[in-house]
Amino acid sequence: MSSAFSSFSAVSDKLFQAKAQKGLTFDDIAKAIGRDEIWVAAAFYGQAKPDAEELAKLSEVLGLSPLQNDVSAQWWPMRGDLGPMPPTDPVIYRLYEGVMVYGHAIKAIIHEKFGDGIMSMINCKVTVEKKPDPAGDRVVLTFDGKYLPYSKW
Repeated sequence: MSSAFSSFSAVSDKLFQAKAQKGLTFDDIAKAIGRDEIWVAAAFYGQAKPDAEELAKLSEVLGLSPLQNDVSAQWWPMRGDLGPMPPTDPVIYRLYEGVMVYGHAIKAIIHEKFGDGIMSMINCKVTVEKKPDPAGDRVVLTFDGKYLPYSKW
């Protein structure tokens, strides 16, 4: 992995290698274990925490020895590790740029429609879809997060 991911665990490396050897997509794995593809990718990057049942299913799908042996009960996800800031990866930088360019406008619209509060990223459903377009395929990125009024956070 690149230096931006040097803090990732040996378990992440094992997951990525097994995924590549099996020729599976994140969506293939997600369907096999009953999760969505974004959650599966987040787990591979150490940013989501699989429970014992999910670890067993991952082990089976990827043909690995039980991952419970590799993941201690004290392991916690490392959320928010994008590497250097601003991000240097072009895809991650464009997402970062989107928030820099549209962040205030999105915030204003959230406040107009909901009031003073936030969109929670806890239990947020994220989807990435491909939308054909004559001018070039489009990426449709959806964040489906729960609204929390200021008084709740």
